[in-house]
Amino acid sequence: MTIREHIKELVDTRKDNLYSRIYDWIMLSAIVIGIIPLMFRERQRLFWYFDIISGICYMIDYILRWMTADLSSKHNRMTAFLLYPFTPMAIIDLLSILPTFNMLSSTFKVVRVSRLLRLLRVIKVVRYYEPLVIILSVVRRQGRILWTVFSLAIFYIFITALIMFNAEEEVNPETGQYLFTSFFDAFYWAACTLTTVGYGDLYPISNVGRVISIISSMVGIAIIALPSGIVTAGYIDELRSRKDAKKAKKAKRVKEANEANNVMP
Repeated sequence: MTIREHIKELVDTRKDNLYSRIYDWIMLSAIVIGIIPLMFRERQRLFWYFDIISGICYMIDYILRWMTADLSSKHNRMTAFLLYPFTPMAIIDLLSILPTFNMLSSTFKVVRVSRLLRLLRVIKVVRYYEPLVIILSVVRRQGRILWTVFSLAIFYIFITALIMFNAEEEVNPETGQYLFTSFFDAFYWAACTLTTVGYGDLYPISNVGRVISIISSMVGIAIIALPSGIVTAGYIDELRSRKDAKKAKKAKRVKEANEANNVMP
């Protein structure tokens, strides 16, 4: 294997080897210390070191992935190198690096929104944290079904909001105004009811509205349970397939080793 192929195996989160796992944990640690300063209002000297260390890790990771972009691309080598900076994760990586330049030199005025850009570092966790990687794989595999359920939920929220907006016409005696001053208020109420959040800032005061609220809550529980079951089943299937793939890979290694031993005089 060439050096670039070894680097590709190192940065590839799908590779199940010791060095790749160590690299993933290093990057996860860099992400964690990179977002710690966002939990505090005051600026401390230690946070400056956190930003520098995490930023250097991000830059090294970005360069390594750019160097090996062609090894996992369907395009030719030059095209892969040119297109990589415009891929979604590469853009997030680059924007996560920009705040570090602001820490190194105040002349980088373009990144004065560095505190907001640091929030993008949280998204980088998706690449290195295996449970999230599995969840994303399940979402991609079950995308059509989940999109159908999501469309059903939006349609149900819209219908419920429309019914409640026209049914709840009584004036709230506490405020002297209608419960829903706009359709967006009704839509917001319907979304909170569907997800069983129930903030309590908007609630029906008429008997008709309360009946509609009861029905909406009961149906909402069923709709919300659908994607949970789909994702859970998909997650278990993904874990099983990954486990089978590891067993097959291990069996292949053992077979190759046995064949090599048999060939030796």
